[in-house]
Amino acid sequence: MNSVSPSAAQYVGGVMQDELVDSRRQQPPERQNSFGPRLPQTLDPSREATREPDEMDKLKAKMMSAWNNVKYGWTVKSKTSFNKISPVTVLGHSYLLNSEDEVERFRLAFVSRIWLTYRRDFPQLEGSTWTTDCGWGCMLRSGQMLLAQGLLVHLMPRDWAWPGAQQLTDVDFEVFRPRSPARAGGVPIPSFGSPRGPNTPEKSLSGSQASRCSQKKRPESAKDRQAEPIHHKLVTWFGDQPLAPFGLHQLVEIGKGSGKKAGDWYGPCIVAHILRKAVAKTSVAQNLAVYVAQDCTVYREDVVRLCDLSLSQTVPDPSSQAWKSVIILVPVRLGGEALNPSYIDCVKNILKLDCCIGIIGGKPKHSLYFIGFQDEQLLYLDPHYCQPMIDVTQVSFSLESFHCSSPKKMPFNRMDPSCTIGFYAKNKKDFESLCSAVSMALSSSEEKYPIFTFVEGQGQDYGLEGHSSNHSGPAAHILPLGKLGRSNNISNSDEFVFL
Repeated sequence: MNSVSPSAAQYVGGVMQDELVDSRRQQPPERQNSFGPRLPQTLDPSREATREPDEMDKLKAKMMSAWNNVKYGWTVKSKTSFNKISPVTVLGHSYLLNSEDEVERFRLAFVSRIWLTYRRDFPQLEGSTWTTDCGWGCMLRSGQMLLAQGLLVHLMPRDWAWPGAQQLTDVDFEVFRPRSPARAGGVPIPSFGSPRGPNTPEKSLSGSQASRCSQKKRPESAKDRQAEPIHHKLVTWFGDQPLAPFGLHQLVEIGKGSGKKAGDWYGPCIVAHILRKAVAKTSVAQNLAVYVAQDCTVYREDVVRLCDLSLSQTVPDPSSQAWKSVIILVPVRLGGEALNPSYIDCVKNILKLDCCIGIIGGKPKHSLYFIGFQDEQLLYLDPHYCQPMIDVTQVSFSLESFHCSSPKKMPFNRMDPSCTIGFYAKNKKDFESLCSAVSMALSSSEEKYPIFTFVEGQGQDYGLEGHSSNHSGPAAHILPLGKLGRSNNISNSDEFVFL
């Protein structure tokens, strides 16, 4: 059974701390601060030499930033093809692209997701020379998108669609019928791109189909327009400003507690805990908590203790909301060095759930935010596009760069097995439904052991004292390195323990 350590840096953190200690030991005494005696101030050339690595590091960071800004600052326009005979699933909603109405519904659903990418020329990250996250911040950006989706379903009306999506007419995907007798496989069928004209459907629809498509068509609604101030405010929380509660500056600062720093690569498990701490640290996300599963297990009583406000009130207040909404993040590993194909159906069934807010993972060392699938390909948002920083403190900043008009797909077999799955429950009833629905989806796996499980009780009942997800105590006990067996040979598994 795959098992995931709840403290993402249990081994990594330990190694990193050792490396930091070693690096301090290797430094000359005058650079050790309180760890060693300081030599008198002299003009000794050897002292000047000690500054050289710092200057070299700064120069290296600047050169890498410049290169990554160029590397990720442009993209080749390419259209992703979707077929008309298989449904496209996007976070619990299904779209069969056999009519323009359905294509439009899918377009609105995709474009309305918040897209967070590499940015450049933002205020310098504290303690570093970095003014861009190009080349290293992709997992943090994917984590931001996951949290943003959780906040969208928490704050916005159900089935909200961004009204600005109506103006994005240059949408880069095409729809085709792969086995149509009238057209060769892969030849696009007219759908949309520039503003639609009076195109006639390829095939006339029956009365029932026409009625169904008419019902599914999504015109701009008054509630969507009224929710725009909330949408606008939500995006500011992810701005690249030091004070933005879920911005890169705050996430990097929180990551220092796990031994990470600006310029490091972050794994999906560490990012889950960074998001948990970021939400707990701020007051902007009212009535919302984040729970991170421990060792591939969601302990239901821990979630209840985190969300049930009446348990923390000495005298219950009838006027207060009794239950916090919760985002549940589950770090998992779906195989060894590659994805275990037996888990693919399980991942599909999870993405079909209304309560699912996506998966952060990607390809090895290349993070992506997965939001759906069609057939044997995952649908994702890609943070690997460098854009100029947007000053979100301006009243009327543009939202266009925070929404993507280019759906992308990749085969399931290219998915890195390390990932974190996200869920959202608005109230206690939703949480109970979530537990039931997710457990049923997990049972669809051909593997003997599920990806993760829900159990009654608390983590401390199973020897995880002091490491409940809403506390910041010591790390849970996990197997020593010498007893991990074959997991010692697994690459890129620094956050996971195989039992």
